[in-house]
Amino acid sequence: MSSGRPIRPQGPGPWGDLSRRLPLAELERGLEALAPPRDTGRLALIVARGDEGRRATPDSAVVSPEGGFAGDAWSHDAPANIDSQISLMRLDVARLIANGQPLSLFGDNLFIELDLSAANLPPGSLLRLGTAALEVTPEPHTGCAKFRQRFGAAALRLTADRRRHHLRLRGIYAKVVQSGAIEVGDSIEVVSRG
Repeated sequence: MSSGRPIRPQGPGPWGDLSRRLPLAELERGLEALAPPRDTGRLALIVARGDEGRRATPDSAVVSPEGGFAGDAWSHDAPANIDSQISLMRLDVARLIANGQPLSLFGDNLFIELDLSAANLPPGSLLRLGTAALEVTPEPHTGCAKFRQRFGAAALRLTADRRRHHLRLRGIYAKVVQSGAIEVGDSIEVVSRG
């Protein structure tokens, strides 16, 4: 039972709007209506994560096997973990969960229109994006305490439910296998499936 006091976020932001959180039943109904493309989609948003939760949304970026996404926190937070170099999330799922909030709250790098399910993109799948190539890695991408604080317990239940685990609603990780430039609006194409 709620005490009526507002929940105060812990640690650095950004933090979500509590009034925008949707109940699980509404999230599940919204999910049923979504149908992402399987073979070719589009890059809708690029997000660079900075210190203290800052976010930048450039129109373009350069990615490389050595540095990942230039300007993103990965290069200094986890450069040894190549399998978590770039994070991708389905645009339609992000919009559903965010419910009008900025998509940069998620902390993912690339928001794309493409089916990220395990059946469609098993580890080892190769994606062409702009002039770059990305390989889907087996690194699990799951919701965390920050995700719950930003979008609520219902959103975390939706993405973490074992019955939906194969859909990878929270997103996937990829590593850069060919350097290149990417730009919002670029096509993202499944070149091969792992």
